Amino acid sequence: MPTRADPLGAWFSLGLDMWMLGAEASSVIALRTMKLAAGGAAASEEAGLMIGEKVTAAMALAQQATLGQLGTSMPGIGSKAVAHYRRRVRANRKRLSRP
Repeated sequence: MPTRADPLGAWFSLGLDMWMLGAEASSVIALRTMKLAAGGAAASEEAGLMIGEKVTAAMALAQQATLGQLGTSMPGIGSKAVAHYRRRVRANRKRLSRP
């Protein structure tokens, strides 16, 4: 069993986090596709949100990286970056799942 100091454990953990991000993002894509397919004002608003969210999330992550807030190890930086996006994806899934 890898310990905290074991770099392979950190990489494995990062891989699992990335897999979860992909699974969660897939559900958001499905929910957004249904909303966009329904058309109307809600679909137009969702399309605008999609673009704005991505720009905002990327800029926030770039700022964290610039300020050295993501850490110093490669798997640590990756884990914080994935966590950054997973929080936003989970918030979208929650919002889009509401009736």
